[in-house]
Amino acid sequence: MALRNAIMSTLLEGEASGYDLAKAFDASVANFWMATPQQLYRELDRMEAEGLISARVVEQERRPNKRLFSLTGAGRAALRSFTATPPRPSAIRDELLVQVQAVDAGDPGAVRTALLERLTWAQAKIDRYERLRARLLDGRFEDEYLATAERIGPYLTLMRGLSFEHENRRWCERALAVLERRAATPAPAQGPA
Repeated sequence: MALRNAIMSTLLEGEASGYDLAKAFDASVANFWMATPQQLYRELDRMEAEGLISARVVEQERRPNKRLFSLTGAGRAALRSFTATPPRPSAIRDELLVQVQAVDAGDPGAVRTALLERLTWAQAKIDRYERLRARLLDGRFEDEYLATAERIGPYLTLMRGLSFEHENRRWCERALAVLERRAATPAPAQGPA
């Protein structure tokens, strides 16, 4: 998936500045797509040059002028085409998993610390996603929201992000428990190298 598709899907919410898009990415899109603000601004310039989005300048008195971006007809057509194309399978590239894979020959204490950090990070994301979910539902039950909301895509991706982080938390807890038990018992005898 190209960054542009994530940007276009975010612009379905309406016109936004680059700063607003970066905040939106951090708050919701980050559960399935990561991008730095620099990557975002470079892609916005390319997309505008290709006619997928348009920009208008808003003059501000006490701050620098800002550009507001919106989808064009060509952008909506590109997004429609993207959603009609079968996605490629996801690939996991996770440095922590490589460290856990090598823990037997590495530094178990450092790996435990990394797992604790990932556990803390996962819980923080769960908390943030739950706050976003509460804002989206706005006192409604999920079924009511899904039946009446103008757009359900952001909610569905939020649910995936929540599920992902809950699984990250469960896995970290399990891996930490195994490493703790392992540290408390003598190491098995090693055969000849």
